[in-house]
Amino acid sequence: MKISQINLFQNMNDTEIVGLKENGFLRHKSYDKGERIFNMGDVITETGAVLSGGVVIQNIDFLGNTSVITQATEGQLFAETYALSGEPMMVEAICKEHSEILFVNIKNMLMAENSVFSWYNKFCMSLMNITARKNIELSRRIFCTSPKKVRTRVIIYLSEESVKANSSEFEIPFNRRQMADYLNLDRSALSKELCKMRDEKIISFNKNHFKLLKNKSNSLLF
Repeated sequence: MKISQINLFQNMNDTEIVGLKENGFLRHKSYDKGERIFNMGDVITETGAVLSGGVVIQNIDFLGNTSVITQATEGQLFAETYALSGEPMMVEAICKEHSEILFVNIKNMLMAENSVFSWYNKFCMSLMNITARKNIELSRRIFCTSPKKVRTRVIIYLSEESVKANSSEFEIPFNRRQMADYLNLDRSALSKELCKMRDEKIISFNKNHFKLLKNKSNSLLF
């Protein structure tokens, strides 16, 4: 993926992007599957942007329990809030596959002296838009994990994914373990509930591919 295709830079022209490189605001690095990009406790000034591959953002508590917060796919940013705030990271960023990461020093880019450059306002608007969308995504996860029942959490999550895909048939970005972590559920409890819902003809699925079904007792399931 080209830098201009990353959502943070989509409104910039090639000359502006070259200028960012020349001024040291951008750097590039490759990572292998499973390699950590950021660790919990890190204090950072750069956000990461995925040029290829994918990144999982997760939290690990002192007992070693892992909770997937979200994922960053090609063209998306991650850890921008920590880069802006200067607070120690409460999550870690790990590559889910071989990945090419662009690091963007957003803290330096936002300095007042840069406001004279043509890219500055474009950058600020894009960053605000991305931050707003991330807040919505965080709210989605809160909605998914608030109910006590396993089935309710699963239904809310699959409903939202269906809306995002504008289809009753879609793929989710998680494997079973990651889905369980995201919904704050035990993996076996999640798998058991999914199988029950499949047997009741509420859903069908194959790995991360799902289809929402209708049945006589539930003409509009979601």
